Amino acid sequence: MSITIDRVEGPVPGLAAFLLDHHADMAGTAPPESQHALTLDRLLTPGVRLFALRDGDLLVATGALAPISEGHEELKSMRTDPGRRGEGLGQAVLDALLDDARRRGVRRVSLETGSADFFRAAHALYARAGFEECGPFADYVEDPHSTFMTMQLDAD
Repeated sequence: MSITIDRVEGPVPGLAAFLLDHHADMAGTAPPESQHALTLDRLLTPGVRLFALRDGDLLVATGALAPISEGHEELKSMRTDPGRRGEGLGQAVLDALLDDARRRGVRRVSLETGSADFFRAAHALYARAGFEECGPFADYVEDPHSTFMTMQLDAD
């Protein structure tokens, strides 16, 4: 296994399909107005930092950070290929994203994820990393289909 995590700044082979699968995975978990995953074009806008984890040439996990305000960013598009879940790849992406945020002086990272059982493993991953449940942030509103979490970061 040859694992690499790199920043993605433009379309790369397999990324569009991987992210379409991400949206499809969540399709039945909440009504459309409660789904907040970013499309590929939004993930590639200036300011958003998208990362891809590859095993050799195979894309197996993604994650991104999107700016909210000075020193506050949102975790977006965390996904591990369903066939590779349980291997620690999501943890590796999350660690890389939090390290990137710390190096850039980000002081707070927040996230919105689903509240359905489908997201239970994600909730556990985020809690182990130090995220705590919070209220809505940025433009989000209370929603029974959403779980909001945040964590303060120490600078490197």
